[in-house]
Formats: sequence, structure tokens, C-alpha cells
Amino acid sequence: SDSAGHSHPGDEHQASMALLTITADSGHKGYAFAPPEVIRPYVVNSFFRKVLIGQDPFDRERLWQDLVHWQRGSANQLTDRALAIAEQALWDLAGRVLNLPVYKLLGGYRDKVPAYGSTMCGDELSGGLSTPEEYGQFAEKLVKRGYKAIKLHTWMPPVSFAPSPKMDVKACAAVREAVGPDISLMLDGYHWYSRSEALYIGRELQKLNFTWFEEPMEEQSMASYSWLNKNLDIDVIGPESLGGKYFSRADWVKEGACDILRAGVQGVGGITPCLKVAHLAEAFGMDCEIHGNGAPNLAVVGAIKNCRWYERGLLHPFLDYDEPAAYLNSLVDPMDEEGYVHLSQRPGLGEDINFDWI
Repeated sequence: SDSAGHSHPGDEHQASMALLTITADSGHKGYAFAPPEVIRPYVVNSFFRKVLIGQDPFDRERLWQDLVHWQRGSANQLTDRALAIAEQALWDLAGRVLNLPVYKLLGGYRDKVPAYGSTMCGDELSGGLSTPEEYGQFAEKLVKRGYKAIKLHTWMPPVSFAPSPKMDVKACAAVREAVGPDISLMLDGYHWYSRSEALYIGRELQKLNFTWFEEPMEEQSMASYSWLNKNLDIDVIGPESLGGKYFSRADWVKEGACDILRAGVQGVGGITPCLKVAHLAEAFGMDCEIHGNGAPNLAVVGAIKNCRWYERGLLHPFLDYDEPAAYLNSLVDPMDEEGYVHLSQRPGLGEDINFDWI
């Protein structure tokens, strides 16, 4: 992945992952995985320890709000992603104490959810995702695997010709031709485009009967999204990468900047704030599609009604997504042949952690 979190295929190499552990007086433990830089020792020692030690781990809202109060003076050291990791571990701990999966603690709306296959970025690798035709071929394979919906992430730098509105449209057209009219399709534009370019792509997506258009422009400009949304019939979804927790999402609803709200657990600071965004959307009769894969996001999807799909991926012809990571004994999001991901009934977030490997 690059610094913005976009995944690109490349040579196999060693990567590091950090594991935050919160231990209760009872001996129960809650866990959350994170990139090492997000929860580096300074963050854990300066903020997590000061706020969490000696407190009731079931007081998640109070503890989260206490951490939020440290953010302003942290010189950007205590990020929303760091907040999310601490809160995820608290939820995992609660589930393990109560012997219940987190999605049931959140409300428990469903135990399986349809998934959309979310592709990696386009590339320049033969047999990968280097041409519109290869996108079409890969989409056919995803449909055979069971997916009833597919989201394209197309080309972006460092690909030599990216970004390219015309190439993006060609890839979308190739996928529509490959999978037929009954598969739901979406495009994530990576915020690279101007208003005129986004309008052009959006109108082409309308002709191809795409379901939504995601992040075509810089999300700091809410006015641009309000303008785009007024000029397109296709659903505009967002914001994805914009900070501001639930506050910015409320502004987007108020200003008509999107048709579908977007939030991910790590992007908005935790499971509880993500749930707040989903309920905000529900209050306005809107869907809230949860951004990203993984156990915390899946738990939120399992607890709400107004989310159509779980984002499964990122997927690429060179990778076997159905093979669990070495630090897990099994997948957190196994998908059946009908395209449904089944939520784990294990206590907590449902991650079967391979402690022997760790």
C-alpha cells in the first residue's frame, strides 16, 4: 500500500503489523491490529495508558471522548485511526467478556451480508489490471466466484498514463459488457479529477447503469460535490477519506453533497462513531455504505439496516484473497458461492488470531 492506503501489486516483501492488547482485571483481553506507525510507543504511552488504565472498559463512550479531548494538543500524533484502534480493542474485550460477537452487542441486524468485490488499483502488469479488457476478464472471474456486485478502482499514479478519464470509462464499459446488465457496478475515482472530468465520467457511468460514483474529486471541497450531485442522476457516495468524524458527514448530508453516506471504522475514529454516522444517514432516509474490509467494519455492517453490501477486497488476479493472513487462523469474511459473507459467531470481533505465529 502507498501512503494514502491504496494497494498496488508488487514484489513479495516483509511487512509489519502491530497488535494492541487491552487487559482487564478479570484477565480477559481485547485485541486490535494496526500499522505500527499508528500506535507507536509514543501514542500508547502518552495517550492510551493515561486515559485507559484503571478505568471501566465498558465505559467506551466516555473513554473515547476522553481520548478525543487529547487530540487537539497532540500535534497530530493522536489520529482518528489511533482512536479507532483503541476503541476496537475495547469492543473486542467486551465481546470476549460477555461471550458474544460485537455485531450482536451493537444491535445485531443480520448474520450474513452480500459482498461486492472491490478491485485493486489498475497497473501496468501483463495479466493483471493493465487494460480495460483485463478488467473485464477479471470481472467475469469475480462473478463466477459468486459476487453480485463489483467496484472498480482504476488507474492512478504511479501508473504512467494515470489519471485518465477516458481509460476509466473504457474499463467500466469493458466490465459492463463482460458481466451483463444484472451485476451491480461501482467506480471509485480516487479524488483525482476536476469538476468537468468528474461530470464527464459520471454521465458515462449513467449510460452504463452503474450503481454509484465514489470519490471522483478532492473531498475537502464539499461545494464541488454538491455541484456534481445536482448535475448527475447516478448516486454520488461520500465522503470516504475526509476527516472530521461524524461532523463532516452531517455537513455533507445538510448540503446535499452525496446521495449515499460513506464511513469506515478507522476513518471516523472507531466503531461507535461509525455507527453514529450510519444512524445519521438512516434518520435522513439514506444508505450508509461502510468503507473497507475487516472485522470491525463487518461488525458495523452486521448491526445496521441501511448498508447494502460489505466491501470485500482488495482483489487482484495475482492474489488469493481467500487465503488468510499468516497472523490469522481463518478469514474474518468468508464468502459463500452465492456472494454472502457470514459474520463470525466467535466472541468479540471474531478474529481467530494465530498467536503461535505471532
